[in-house]
Amino acid sequence: MNTTPTSFQTVLDALLSDRQEFPRRYLQEFSDLGTTELKTLLDVWPRVQPSRKLTLLEKLDALAETDTLVSFDDLARALLTDPEPEVRTRAIRLLDEYEDPKIVPSYLDMLKNDPDINVRVEAAKALHLFVDLGELEELSQDIYHQVEDALLASAASEDESRVRRAALESLGYSSRLEVTTLIDSAFHRDDPAWQASSLIAMGRSADDRWDEEVIRSLVNVNDRIRKAAVQAAGELSLQLARPVLLKMLGEEEDEDILSAVIWSLSQVGGEDVRTYLENLLDQIEDEEQIAFLEEALDNLAFTEDLDRFDLLAFDPEDELKPIEEDDDEK
Repeated sequence: MNTTPTSFQTVLDALLSDRQEFPRRYLQEFSDLGTTELKTLLDVWPRVQPSRKLTLLEKLDALAETDTLVSFDDLARALLTDPEPEVRTRAIRLLDEYEDPKIVPSYLDMLKNDPDINVRVEAAKALHLFVDLGELEELSQDIYHQVEDALLASAASEDESRVRRAALESLGYSSRLEVTTLIDSAFHRDDPAWQASSLIAMGRSADDRWDEEVIRSLVNVNDRIRKAAVQAAGELSLQLARPVLLKMLGEEEDEDILSAVIWSLSQVGGEDVRTYLENLLDQIEDEEQIAFLEEALDNLAFTEDLDRFDLLAFDPEDELKPIEEDDDEK
């Protein structure tokens, strides 16, 4: 086994080369870059072929999804101002779980002012994390209201439909009354894209007012709407959706929707779900599908643990205790 450390200059030379594919073993070298390494990289970045830049960022994003120990935040933040729109877009994606509120002004500026629609869409999507944090009171109210106001303005603007729909989806976490109206209006549009976005927002709302709309949409003929409804049912832990989801396991033909069904069932849990998923696991041979099902079963175990905790936390005797009279009224 070769344990010789790789110099960062070697990594940069490989990045600048157009003779061969960038070695996968060098990807981790971009994690947790020091100040010197980052400056050196940014100095040579303009000389890197555009297609190589995008491929690198795509591979870094894929690695970040499978390896929780790597962090490409420093690089991604530096590339938010890159002159190439696709680089800016992928930089935002690379910051998918970045919770530092210092990034919010950059996202708000990109949402309002970036000339590229894909960048504005990605910025709108990225802000969903800070709406969620705001609702959980883990973000200053000032920043939270800035984010909400910007997304509400974007959703009601004359910007491209994709940007407005992304803003609506991110607003799903918000408890503002205006959001409920926006979701309802989008759901009743005669446009599958808007209906799907409304269902995504419903799934993020933690609000049972949308149960009927979600369940009804599980059998929609439009794949986009059906997938969004499946995901919403899982996010809402919608118990009433379980029979329909279990039926979809044997009938759904779209592979992406079927994967969404499996994951949603792991979020909903309840009677027969484990049996169905384990039987399905016994029937497949594809390694990626097996890994996904095993992950879903792990998530189901987490859901079942939460359900047991809720049952243990409920004390029926508390419900039966008589109301004691106030001493002053005796």
